[in-house]
Amino acid sequence: MSDPRFAIRSLRALARALLPALAVVGLAAPGAAHAQSAAQRAVDAAKKICAGKTITIVWEAGLQSLDPLNFSGPKWEQLTGCKVKVVEVPVAEMFTKIMQEHRAGTGAYDALNVIPAWMPDLAQAGALEVLDPYVDKYGFRDELKKIAPTYRDNQMKVNGKIYGFPDDGDVFLFYYRKDIFARPDLQKAFKAKHGYDLAPPKTWKQFDEIGAFLTDALKSEGIYGASFFREPAYAILMFEERFRVEGGKFFDPQTMKATINSPVGVKVLTEMRNENKFMPPGVEKFGFVENLAVFLDGKSAMTISWPPYGRFAAGYLSGEKALDWVPKSKISDKVGYALPPGGHPQLALGFALSVASSSKQKELAYLFIQWLNSEEISTQRVQLPYALRDPFRDSHYTNKDYMAKWPDAKDYLAALGQAAKTGLLDLSLIQTDKYEEAMRQGMSKLWSGADPKATLDEVAKQWNDITQRVGVDKQKAVYTGWAAKSGAYPK
Repeated sequence: MSDPRFAIRSLRALARALLPALAVVGLAAPGAAHAQSAAQRAVDAAKKICAGKTITIVWEAGLQSLDPLNFSGPKWEQLTGCKVKVVEVPVAEMFTKIMQEHRAGTGAYDALNVIPAWMPDLAQAGALEVLDPYVDKYGFRDELKKIAPTYRDNQMKVNGKIYGFPDDGDVFLFYYRKDIFARPDLQKAFKAKHGYDLAPPKTWKQFDEIGAFLTDALKSEGIYGASFFREPAYAILMFEERFRVEGGKFFDPQTMKATINSPVGVKVLTEMRNENKFMPPGVEKFGFVENLAVFLDGKSAMTISWPPYGRFAAGYLSGEKALDWVPKSKISDKVGYALPPGGHPQLALGFALSVASSSKQKELAYLFIQWLNSEEISTQRVQLPYALRDPFRDSHYTNKDYMAKWPDAKDYLAALGQAAKTGLLDLSLIQTDKYEEAMRQGMSKLWSGADPKATLDEVAKQWNDITQRVGVDKQKAVYTGWAAKSGAYPK
């Protein structure tokens, strides 16, 4: 996520302070290759080639890194004798450091965490190893098919080749106050005003009507109809989702001219700015943590965010030392879960596991990430009490242990399971970061009072300039491949 991710980089120090990992259940017993789990096959193969070696994996600094530092790294060493060195890097620096190391050719990195939107860039640069030969050699293809559809079909391949294993179910989910929506006085007044039942909105028009109504009706109670993170780095992800849900396309597929400033784009940006009027004062500067605090304090009736909001709101793991920055939830038994308006949530950021092409230990690095990503081990990792990996396999959404974590956990997982079928992929191009930076600048100007149409015209101009510098035909090929994926535009 730039979910907790951008907001909690300062938590890196917690990795040193945390207690050793919880013990995990045993792996499948050795046996014939066809009878073994993918996790056990990786372990058995690694034992034969490790001989006390150390592999280095790049991981996001902060809570995410507590997985390999305290759980998977020590467990892998215990099972195989192979040590794991974790290089912690803030997410904003990861792409640059991966590219720098690749160009230097030092072999300093073996395995990588890669945001899926980076894959075309990294694959074209030759920084990622093609994984298909290893997948077939170690019998992992069947388990890859069990990754939830949106992640499997959109975050694994470039030009038909596997470059990474989707490993984090980052997706926007809609959270709402069940107790507020169930109040008879509000239901009656809303129905009288708008002619339909008060319920989680299915469209953005309904969201606007419900948000404005609840803010007006609940002002004496200090509750706002909605609150979002609007800080530009987050807001552009929400714009990407909503723009496509409303029918927008990012480029003309023939000319590669930016069409982000279409009437749809102007409509979406105008509505986003207008909605701030029924949200808390200063919402334009809200990031992940600021918005979380408002929601957990019971001051907003609706919000949208990554999966951790659902766990935090439920008070799950509230006693964890690494999560002591999370405000105490006052709404632990009052939160409902749904898809955002339009039903196509953004697959915002997320991570995939890859192997660095410059690694001198590619096979060993591959075996580690197969083990990490396997159904058996990933099911444990997405339930770790201190890390931020979110469910991404079909079996994660129906896991009995996870469903028992809090009273409404089964509903939370069911909503995530729905999102894993209809989610929208982040825009992914060559030099995606430059297109995103232009959009971030535009969003900042919008919150400062700039005209939505003028703002998007300027962003479109910058996008066209970037495309020219990259090369129109070159970028067109990448965009065409991205647009053909099932999660590029709503079907």
